Amino acid sequence: MKKLLLAASAAALLAGTWLAPAQAEYLKEHRGGTIRLLARSAAGTLDPHINYTDQGWQMYQPIYDGLVAFRKAEGMDGFTIVPDLAEALPQVSNDGKTFTFKLRKGIKFSSGQDLGVKDVVASFQRIFKVSGPTSGTFYAGIVGADKCLADTKSCTLEGGVVTDEAAGTITINITKPDAELLYKLALPHAVVLPADTPAEDMGSKPIPSTGAYMISAFDPNKGMTVSRNPNFKQWSEEAQPDGYPDVVQYDFGLSEEAAVTAIQNGEADWMFDALPSDRLGELGSKSMDQLHISPLSAWWYAPLNNRLAPFDNEKARQAVAYAIDRNTLVKLFGGKVLASPVCQVLPPDFPGHEDYCPFTKDPGAKWSAPDLDKAKQLVEDSGTKGQKVTIIVEDTAISRSIGVYLQTVLTSIGYVADVKPISSNIQFTYIQNTNNKVQMSVTQWYKDYPAASDFLNILFSCASFREGSDASINIAGFCDKEIDAKMQKALDLGVTDQAAADKLWAEVDRQVTDKAPAVGLFTPKRLDFVSKRLGNFKFNRQFNWMITQSWVQ
Repeated sequence: MKKLLLAASAAALLAGTWLAPAQAEYLKEHRGGTIRLLARSAAGTLDPHINYTDQGWQMYQPIYDGLVAFRKAEGMDGFTIVPDLAEALPQVSNDGKTFTFKLRKGIKFSSGQDLGVKDVVASFQRIFKVSGPTSGTFYAGIVGADKCLADTKSCTLEGGVVTDEAAGTITINITKPDAELLYKLALPHAVVLPADTPAEDMGSKPIPSTGAYMISAFDPNKGMTVSRNPNFKQWSEEAQPDGYPDVVQYDFGLSEEAAVTAIQNGEADWMFDALPSDRLGELGSKSMDQLHISPLSAWWYAPLNNRLAPFDNEKARQAVAYAIDRNTLVKLFGGKVLASPVCQVLPPDFPGHEDYCPFTKDPGAKWSAPDLDKAKQLVEDSGTKGQKVTIIVEDTAISRSIGVYLQTVLTSIGYVADVKPISSNIQFTYIQNTNNKVQMSVTQWYKDYPAASDFLNILFSCASFREGSDASINIAGFCDKEIDAKMQKALDLGVTDQAAADKLWAEVDRQVTDKAPAVGLFTPKRLDFVSKRLGNFKFNRQFNWMITQSWVQ
């Protein structure tokens, strides 16, 4: 594995040397062809206002646009906000509560429709009308959002999103200053769609887009075809650059083992799913120049349903946290090069992170070892011993292996446990919906943007929980009014003193961790395996590999 790390690092350095020529020269020399991608399954709905997956968001980057965007650049530069559909970053007034944008002229949707201010207004209304998963958190501060959340169908955001069609301006008014607003506006949940887009989940039906590419075909059981948008003319290389391939073909259904073999044989160029751990040694020795390892701000975790037995009991949740051997999970994911044990919510090297681990043999800053005796005692004390627990995991090799391991852990501390794998295409929405009565699951969270609130407020605030909804991102159903108030205080403090706010977020992180609404498993790195014919691999810290900025021979 050390050899693998060195190989991947060398490949990343080599990739960096490919960036020297100007983009125009690259386009002339390498434009054309089809990039072939593989994934075990589709990423759920195509609707960008609803889809909340890393897989979906990565693919949306060359397809959809918002008023602003994260810069399409490598590394940390990818966290920078740049104007996209707007001509410039907004004029801010009214003590930080009014943001005025001027819309670019001449942009068309892939359907041929002209982009106008009416599309912007309708898109913001639609965020609430479709009950988007972040409508109650990211966009709840817009004036009029409270009425939209109370009655989604009649949402107007009156006074919140105001336009001047003659001047081509859009003014967003918020109820109080928000230091993270531009980050939120740069996410797929705030992309601009045609005003006549139905206010319902579009599911498998592609929605016209403004980006360099459009979704031209989709079958959730077979694949997705992404082709050039015939109406696209590059307006900003930073926000929405033109791409190299004519087509991106994304096929679904192959196992991870078969996908690796397909890339080795030149039948595909990349796979979304994590590489099987039993193939890493082989790839490290035979395909070193095809590997790229990149840091992520993410965690794998196991939500525990705080509203269903046995995990409506805090001691039962803490028992699971004590019992899990994180080193075993790291090995299942591929070893220490690719993952690190974790106890808390905020990942390392992230705003607000301060090392903390109460659920280990030697509580303190870091995880050391499981404490099975403590776990068994907590199960006894909770009165939940002998209860049945079903763990819902994605039907992928790594998720299944983690699920089977967690099943043995729960059995060892006194529960009657089983594991149920379901398709990745539906697992994420399934585990969010309370109607499915999921007691425990395994999932991942990749930051939306670099702020502590994006983990803590989104995953564990009362506002993120919605009964009976596929878009209830607070999967654990955790709601603590005192912690909620502290999170709101930290959000407000961030407007004037981000350093002080991050200290407060560290306190929130400790308090949420202590309550164990979910169990942190490990923090991952991204290992990308690409075909020999693929060049110009660029990894963006915000949205991962920039697919259409690569070329194929």
